[in-house]
Amino acid sequence: MELTEQEIIRRQKLDELTKAGINPYPAELWNVNVTSKFVLENFDTNPDGLKDISFAGRIMSVRDMGKAAFAVLQDSAGKIQVYVKRDEICPGEDKSLYDLVWKKMLDIGDIIGVKGYAFRTKTGEISIHAGEIKLLCKSLRPFPIVKKDAEGNVHDAFTDPEQRYRQRYVDLVVNPEVKEAFIRRTQLTNSMRSFLNGNGYLEVETPILQPLYGGAAARPFKTHHNTLDMTLYLRIANELYLKRLIVGGFDGVYEFAKDFRNEGMSRFHNPEFTQMELYVAYKDYEWMMNLVEEMVEKIALDIHGKTEVQVGEQVINFKRPWKRFTMYEAIAHYSGVDITNMNEEELAQAARGMGIHIDKTMGRGKMIDEIFGEKCEPNLIQPTFITDYPVEMSPLAKKHRSKPGLVERFEAICNGKEICNAFSELNDPIDQRKRFEEQLELGKRGDEEAMQLDEDFLRAIEFGMPPTAGLGIGIDRLTMIMTNSASIQDVLFFPQMRAEKKEEQEKSSS
Repeated sequence: MELTEQEIIRRQKLDELTKAGINPYPAELWNVNVTSKFVLENFDTNPDGLKDISFAGRIMSVRDMGKAAFAVLQDSAGKIQVYVKRDEICPGEDKSLYDLVWKKMLDIGDIIGVKGYAFRTKTGEISIHAGEIKLLCKSLRPFPIVKKDAEGNVHDAFTDPEQRYRQRYVDLVVNPEVKEAFIRRTQLTNSMRSFLNGNGYLEVETPILQPLYGGAAARPFKTHHNTLDMTLYLRIANELYLKRLIVGGFDGVYEFAKDFRNEGMSRFHNPEFTQMELYVAYKDYEWMMNLVEEMVEKIALDIHGKTEVQVGEQVINFKRPWKRFTMYEAIAHYSGVDITNMNEEELAQAARGMGIHIDKTMGRGKMIDEIFGEKCEPNLIQPTFITDYPVEMSPLAKKHRSKPGLVERFEAICNGKEICNAFSELNDPIDQRKRFEEQLELGKRGDEEAMQLDEDFLRAIEFGMPPTAGLGIGIDRLTMIMTNSASIQDVLFFPQMRAEKKEEQEKSSS
């Protein structure tokens, strides 16, 4: 490993500390009893309660004043100034500890423990007056600390998106405001979980490694189990397993699931993503639409205290009720073309007339999906339900009770992208087998996203699955909206990245 000059210097300091008998990575407990935020928020109302502080944080800046120094430490809650006086942390004649450690061996990025009391400086800044300091962790790489000049111009900012996503641990330190999106993501899942638990639904777990992939139209990741000598797939959805549990007698089950799809990447797509899927017996898709409205409205209120959310230049309002279009209505409204009664050949001609690429692998459902994605989705900014899809698009949904050729399905579209998908679930095993067989034919035509025929799932619903409403919500996309994030990478701690080239690794170390 080739080291930069700064990394060499820090390793030399590490050696000097060790020679001086100072462990740069001590094992003993450092009891933290306050955060920076707690001190700053409580000093004015209760200064006497902050006379015995034990604090820890990362050094972000130092101002050396000879026999004293000011440093800014950052912990998980924010930043606070610490005042260190040589004569107080090194009482008596020997001042070598201060001179060695504080003045020469500590660097920005090091983590230290401080014991002392809170006070206000002559300039009015609430600070911690250190009576004891202890090195807790020596940093061997320099951080790209953000600096501002007198005019407020920012220098050395860690802003390159690829480096931020690749080195999220650095991003979280030097751009601590990015933590807010991840805190809100947890608030979102907590709000959703609380809502579902409050309705009496059971949170469950289903297999990630599956002998057959199903429950969605997507390409899987493939692996091999050596002991069983069999091919396995990372799940693309957990739908078919959750419906097996409905067969088994549960009235309502849900799962926050990591799913994996071997597809393209974009600011809306990551190969590993999170969905919440819910299945409730004796309900239908109309009932599920009402539940989605209620739940997402609650999430907005829990996170923001209101139903309006700023997303880019738009203000999106999640207050119920949401607008509703059927699939055919939406296409006619936004494209000016009524495709309701078109056969496959007519549909292909219409799509080409709209400038949409069509190829021989696409069936009728795929073409309709392409038209909708091109002509409708970008126009759906406020939360909107798109209902009643053609049967070719939905091999797992129940046929519509009154509209031949359609199924009872809806998607919620918001800010131009799908955030959820739901059905009145198909529980007719004869019809389900026929739909699977039609998917196999599409696969023979070259459709790599066509579903497989799952004999065990068919066996399960042959035992009888009650009428069921099913829902899948994309947690990542909903989080993007609730946090005003432009890219899915901004709401994933560690998004998938291309392999880092050697020269990029060297550059990131310099």
